[in-house]
Amino acid sequence: MTSTASLPLPGRLDTLVIGGHTDADRVLLTPRGELVRGCARILAEKLARLPAGTARVDVDMSGVHFMDTAGLEFLEVLRDHGRRRSVPVTATRWNGQPRRVLERAGLDTTDPLRSPAPEGAPPGTVSAVALEREERLQLLEEEVEQLRRAIASRPVIDQARGILMATYSCTSDEAWHILREASQLSNTKLRTVAEALTAGAEAEGAPPPEEVRSALSRALARRSSR
Repeated sequence: MTSTASLPLPGRLDTLVIGGHTDADRVLLTPRGELVRGCARILAEKLARLPAGTARVDVDMSGVHFMDTAGLEFLEVLRDHGRRRSVPVTATRWNGQPRRVLERAGLDTTDPLRSPAPEGAPPGTVSAVALEREERLQLLEEEVEQLRRAIASRPVIDQARGILMATYSCTSDEAWHILREASQLSNTKLRTVAEALTAGAEAEGAPPPEEVRSALSRALARRSSR
């Protein structure tokens, strides 16, 4: 049986599917897609349906290509399942962006379930580790949010590049550099420049603001002089 989770961005198809199979008393779970809001609940439901007598749970994470901080809740559900059922649980074969998230969170990228605070640590050590982990998570949340904004901005930026390519017979790379330079010259976010350009290209669209028009003209002039 498979399960689907919610998504980080609106308008996209469900992208997390948890498959798996049983071999004797061992269960192998194979998530595919993204670990985002809702993934922990879906995993808990999946674990609750495991066969009675399951003595080991292994999770192959190689099919997960995106993860935000909700993925840490996913791991906590796995860890809690192992504690409550007194069975070994592993989560291995991380790669790509999820592996970098684990690194930023200070977790073992081979198997983050092996990364609890050390037992028998001197007084104050656990709290210091927790504080460092909290700081890492805050930075991680900021990094993931930047990635989300970049993903959401991509369609309008691609449209703006297409307009420049069609209007000025430039390549895709040249159009990208023009947009980026216009953004820098006008001290305006790249997405805002792209939105202004695409809106101005519509039949009844308003022209871009003066500072954006001026910056685009300067960027185009620099391209012509090269």
